[in-house]
Amino acid sequence: MERSSYQRAKSFRKLKKQLWLLFLLLPPALILITFIFLPMASALWYSVYDWNGLIRGEFVGLENFRKVLLDPERNWFFFNALKNNVLVFVSLMIIQNGTALVIALFLAREPKGARFYQIVFFIPVILSTVIIGFQWKMFLNPVFGLINKILNAIGLHDWALPWLGLPETALPTMILVNAWAWVGFPAIVFLAAIHRIPRDLIEAARLDGGSEWQIAKDIIWPLMAPAVTIIVVLTFIGSFNWFELPYIMAGLEGSPAYSTDMLGLLFYRTAFGSISAGGTEFGVGSALAAIIFIVIFVFSIIATKILVAREVELN
Repeated sequence: MERSSYQRAKSFRKLKKQLWLLFLLLPPALILITFIFLPMASALWYSVYDWNGLIRGEFVGLENFRKVLLDPERNWFFFNALKNNVLVFVSLMIIQNGTALVIALFLAREPKGARFYQIVFFIPVILSTVIIGFQWKMFLNPVFGLINKILNAIGLHDWALPWLGLPETALPTMILVNAWAWVGFPAIVFLAAIHRIPRDLIEAARLDGGSEWQIAKDIIWPLMAPAVTIIVVLTFIGSFNWFELPYIMAGLEGSPAYSTDMLGLLFYRTAFGSISAGGTEFGVGSALAAIIFIVIFVFSIIATKILVAREVELN
């Protein structure tokens, strides 16, 4: 009898735990379904139809995908935007995340004012992208911008350029602005990963005569593998979702001469129309959105598998 009561109590506690987990998981699951999965399923559904404005027409199968990828009048814009997104990803991995790693290694040594530095580096992360875009657009103005005024004041007149007006400098400038705004996030993630490494291990390496470079390369870097996995995947997703910053700083057309065009901008122009795209092509835009999702999804899965395998190998 006592055993039966114990089993019932145990079952009740298990059921209570399961209901509590369901209560915690249900709200985020509903949010994901409502704002992520249903819109993506809708985009896939819309992409196989022809559209007259926002009125659905006949079923066209993969014709909209063919227009995006194979139509010679359109695919240049797609591959140009894809190239720019890839360039953004590679550049941010080197500039933004490389700088973040250096900052994290510096802060891990707990210099005087380390907490203050953490706050300073992280403040731009919490600012709105709209604010950052407008702020730097004003700083980079060729007539009254702060950057060119400083360059002229210190005698570097040849360096005072219309930074957002030249195809050679517009995209690199935006990449640097993005790196300035977001460097605090990977820095904090890397710093948290470094703090998880046993301090005794690092101190022992120093006592054995290891240089700071050797300690960083042979001890800290391998043990940071999980944090690196997170940052690589998030940087890729962020790079291929670039929209607000280039839209604010260069406009919907990817000016100048489509040098700052991104897949997000191209999708918006195609689906909802613009000066260059003309009328709306909702079906083609939906096909483009589906392609962007597939690229992000496939890369995220492959990169995660490779990087997680590296974590296991290093550990």
